[in-house]
Amino acid sequence: MIAVPAGVVTLSDRRTQRSWTAEVGAFRMSAFPVTQELYAQVTGEWPSAARGERLPVEGVSWWDAVRFCNGLSRRDGLTPVYRLRGEDEGVEWDAVGDGYRLPTEAEWEYACRAGSAGPRYGRLDEVAWYRGNSDEQVHAVGGKQANAWGLYDMLGNVWDWCWDLYDAEVYGTYRVLRGGGWSDEHWSCRASVRRRSHPTFRIDDVGFRVARSGCR
Repeated sequence: MIAVPAGVVTLSDRRTQRSWTAEVGAFRMSAFPVTQELYAQVTGEWPSAARGERLPVEGVSWWDAVRFCNGLSRRDGLTPVYRLRGEDEGVEWDAVGDGYRLPTEAEWEYACRAGSAGPRYGRLDEVAWYRGNSDEQVHAVGGKQANAWGLYDMLGNVWDWCWDLYDAEVYGTYRVLRGGGWSDEHWSCRASVRRRSHPTFRIDDVGFRVARSGCR
């Protein structure tokens, strides 16, 4: 887990042409997306279309991701963050819990940028697997350069589920995805790009990474 300092980030949405500023408290984020090996250790399942211990887990829904976070918390002796009421009733985030969780959208973009101001934290081919260099397949985590804070695969390889609702008034329960994936064109692999999907959606270019509140 990488310690991310507190700060401020400005997010934007091309669909609505709006931007907003968010304060981000200090937290920790996993250096890599969750791998298939770790996912199997916690859940006993291998849901991914491509198989490999060091490949990022994909083919997982937002609900799969939050259940994994609670399972990993219990395995490591931490207090689970999420109170699950069922896929039709929602989930509550327990701020007292010290366990693993999904990053918020603001945390994700702030951590992705790592102090940089441009669309990416480095040259695309050096930091990301995307349609132009992936050979149309997912790749082992950590194969490209990390950003300035030591986070790998923030762009490309697989999209990351985030905690946030995308736009509840328009899209209901749809959650935010960030980062771009191995099958995406270069314009999707930018720090500011937002994608949305239903929390039960599973596909072979969507995974996730975990975070923890604070920097203990």
